[in-house]
Amino acid sequence: MAVTGSTLVLAAPPASPVPPVPPVPARTPPRPAGPLDPYRRLFALPGTRGFTAGNLLARLPMGMFGVSAVMMIAGQRGSYALAGAVTATGLAATALVGPWTARLIDRHGQARIAVPATLIAFLGSLSLVVCVRTGAPAWTLFASYAATATTPNIGGMSRARWTHLLRGDSKAHHTAMSFEQAADELCFMLGPVLAAFLCSVVLPEAGTLTAAALLLAGMLVFTSCRATQPPVKAGPRHGSPLRALGPLLPLFLATGVVFGSMEIASIAHLSALGLGAASGPVLALQAAGSCAAGLLYGTMRPRGLRTCLVAMAAAMALPWLAASTGSLLPLACALLLAGMATAPTMVTSMSRVHALIPEGRLNEGMTLAVTAIFAGISLGAATAGTLVDRLGPATAYALPAAAAVLALAATKVVPVSSTRDVP
Repeated sequence: MAVTGSTLVLAAPPASPVPPVPPVPARTPPRPAGPLDPYRRLFALPGTRGFTAGNLLARLPMGMFGVSAVMMIAGQRGSYALAGAVTATGLAATALVGPWTARLIDRHGQARIAVPATLIAFLGSLSLVVCVRTGAPAWTLFASYAATATTPNIGGMSRARWTHLLRGDSKAHHTAMSFEQAADELCFMLGPVLAAFLCSVVLPEAGTLTAAALLLAGMLVFTSCRATQPPVKAGPRHGSPLRALGPLLPLFLATGVVFGSMEIASIAHLSALGLGAASGPVLALQAAGSCAAGLLYGTMRPRGLRTCLVAMAAAMALPWLAASTGSLLPLACALLLAGMATAPTMVTSMSRVHALIPEGRLNEGMTLAVTAIFAGISLGAATAGTLVDRLGPATAYALPAAAAVLALAATKVVPVSSTRDVP
């Protein structure tokens, strides 16, 4: 306001300074995709880390029980024949009971069936320890170990959860199945090592007791994650998993023969070379190759089943050729490559199981596939042992190569279409 003579003049106030416009920050370029991004996205889903932690904890004992039982029974009773017979009985019981347990899980839900089934298996393990320790009759060992056949197929239940969560996202589902296969290899690689350490360094019963505790704790953690549990569908269930998987079961049987015969042939061959102490590390190298290949395969576009089997059949010929050199290094490299060829085959074939199984019966179908693999492992181990005795350990490497070719031939009858789409 200003005064001019007698006139009052209103003046505008001085203009306030205009604040400077802040510079526009430069747009940060997007972070390049890394090899682990598919797995980061996978475990960013709510609840996946919780059930995976329980899954791994409960899955590790699967590689411990057999070794622990053999070392405990043979150490206390002085008979490997008795120890082998007890574990063989347990495998046979699992082949019979496992699919029924899985069917109940599909029908009534994971938490409702898996927890009491695990408790029965837990008590069976404790009973085995007590019977061995107290010198109970041999039949009690068979009965106790047979009770562990109620152990649920934790890998199948975990895969069922991924299938439920990733419905409609085939790429993420492929990554999840690859992770599950890598987890299988990791647990079956570390389990026997941990069991052997506990039984030999701590006490003979430590392996079985630790495995039982891990199984129960892991299953409780896994089943407590209710939000990711697949819903139970009411109403009649149509379709037979056994009929749907009929064409795939010979493939799983032949793949099991590959696993079982390769292990026996490697142990026998290394022992014949005076390198028996290297058997554990060399077999662990094979499993590590499969584990790494499984994780890598999860970041790649899935291949066809026949393509994976062709690669596996070619890789299984490498140990046979390497054994003729009589050197450890070529054999170790060949087994590493052979192990890397098995993971893509297992991931792809398990994806076929998901596609072929009728709705609401996934756990039962997965358990049937695993049962066929275990049957093949037993058949392969027994046949390879016979070949070692009659034709020598190097010749026994022909068996996994032949079994891989048979697995490839079995795909001729595997349907290319499915009863439902893979998620």
